[in-house]
Amino acid sequence: MLIVRDAPSPNFDSRRAPPDMLVLHYTGMQSAEAAVARLRDSEAKVSAHYVVDEDGSILRLVPEERRAWHAGRGVWQGETDCNAASIGIEIVNPGHEFGYRDFPEAQIASVISLVSDIRTRWTIPDARIIGHSDLAPDRKQDPGELFPWKRLASVGHGLWFEPAPERVSALGAPLAVGDEGLGVIVLRAGLHRLGFGLQPGGDYDDETRLTVEAFQRHWRPARVDGIADGETRATLMGVLQLATAESTTGVLN
Repeated sequence: MLIVRDAPSPNFDSRRAPPDMLVLHYTGMQSAEAAVARLRDSEAKVSAHYVVDEDGSILRLVPEERRAWHAGRGVWQGETDCNAASIGIEIVNPGHEFGYRDFPEAQIASVISLVSDIRTRWTIPDARIIGHSDLAPDRKQDPGELFPWKRLASVGHGLWFEPAPERVSALGAPLAVGDEGLGVIVLRAGLHRLGFGLQPGGDYDDETRLTVEAFQRHWRPARVDGIADGETRATLMGVLQLATAESTTGVLN
């Protein structure tokens, strides 16, 4: 049985529709106590629905029926008010600024249980289970490349794809900042179609690089470099296939 303790935050307002998106964050602060205090501080004007500590304990700060203030400026699948559309889960981790580290087993088990529980109440498609960096790649990195997205997808929450070597090699040379042409057009169109705010175009600019980094943090975490190599592009094609097809697990090999 999922055990959730209440620690109410005053930082919320009303929703305009039922939530259909789930956004995962890391707290990015030096301690869980500091993070929770900030999320409950009326002056800070930030919050989340849940906080999952490293020992697996779960706090509920804002009722799911209310709009918490966790996502900030960003976009996913055309939605520009991601707070209004989503439920936000803060996962305790110092983050890249204060010593990013692996997420403990107890914590991940609780995150999986919590996500499972939330999805019994709301209709949240796998393609709308995302990280903070997915909706705001120009300013966020969380929950980051150490978060086990593959494991989450393997139990039915989110999308995961690992391309075969022949699919990778078929895509040719990597694409990077300064490149132009058909390959970049296809890349940017694919990232936009998946949900990123990057608009279609033919230039591999800094916005494209940051979006590729965000994609890699989620779906190709072994190397996050902003270069769209064959593995990155083949993975994108597979994730897009999953996002538009029925899948019992969200995992395609």
